[in-house]
Amino acid sequence: MKTTVLTLILLLLTSSAFAQRTSPPSKVELAQITERGRRLAEYDVAAWYASDAVVATKPNEGSVTRYVARKTGDSWIVVFGRLNETRDKFLVVYEASQAGNPKEFTVKKNDPAKEDTNFFLFAARAIETSLADFEGAARAYNVAVLPADSNQFYVYAVPAQTKTGVFPLGSDARYLVSADGSKIIEKRQLHKSIIEFAPAANDKVQAGFHTAVIDDAPEDTDVFHVLSRRPLVPELIATKQYVFQVETDGTINYLMTVDEFKKSRRN
Repeated sequence: MKTTVLTLILLLLTSSAFAQRTSPPSKVELAQITERGRRLAEYDVAAWYASDAVVATKPNEGSVTRYVARKTGDSWIVVFGRLNETRDKFLVVYEASQAGNPKEFTVKKNDPAKEDTNFFLFAARAIETSLADFEGAARAYNVAVLPADSNQFYVYAVPAQTKTGVFPLGSDARYLVSADGSKIIEKRQLHKSIIEFAPAANDKVQAGFHTAVIDDAPEDTDVFHVLSRRPLVPELIATKQYVFQVETDGTINYLMTVDEFKKSRRN
C-alpha cells in the first residue's frame, strides 16, 4: 500500500476577490472560522440522521419542503415542514429530536401542523431568500442555516455528497441574512470551482492540499470539509500569500508564507 499526500488543486478565481491582506489572519479570526465550520459539520450530521428518521415514517407527498435544524444546549432538534402561502408562518409537520447520541433521533408528527412564527419561520425565510440569489454548479446542494450576531442568520449552500467515498469542496457560498429572514446583508463566495476528495483504495492518505485565491484565509467550509470527509486527515491550504493547515479537529494553524513553503518543497 503506497503512502501519498493527496493533492487537490482548487483555483478560486473571481472578479469580486477580497482586498489583499497585509498580514496573516489572527488566531482569533482563525478560531472563529473553526467554530463556524464545526457548527456547520454538526448541523450536517443532525440533518442527515434526522432526515433518515423522518423518511422512515413515510411523510405524505408535499407535506415537507424544507427542514431547519437548531442546537439547544448540547442537543439538536430538526423540524420538517413548509412555509405557508403568505410566508408568515412555518408549518412544522415533524419534529426530530436528538436522543442518546448524535445519530439517534426520535420523531414526533404534528397533526395538524404546528405553526411557528419565530426562529424556524425566520430561518426558513432566510434559506428561501438566499437560494433565490444563489447560483451554484449544476448539481445537488445541501443548505444549512446557523445563528449569527444580532439575531441574524448565516445561510450556507454546500455541494452535497452524491457518491460514497467522494467528498466535494467548492462552488459554495455563505449569506448573512437579516433577523426576519427577508434581506441579504452580505454574500460571501467561499470557493469558485469544485474539487472532489476521492483517494484510491490502495492509498494511505496523509493529508489533502488545495490552493485558494479569493481570500488569504481558510473558509468555514474548509473546516467542514475536513471534519466530514473520510479518511479523517488534515488539509493544507495555500492562498496567494500564506499556507495554513486545518487539523482533524477543525483547528486552523498558520504555517508560513507561500514563498517559504515553496522553498521548503525544493529542499
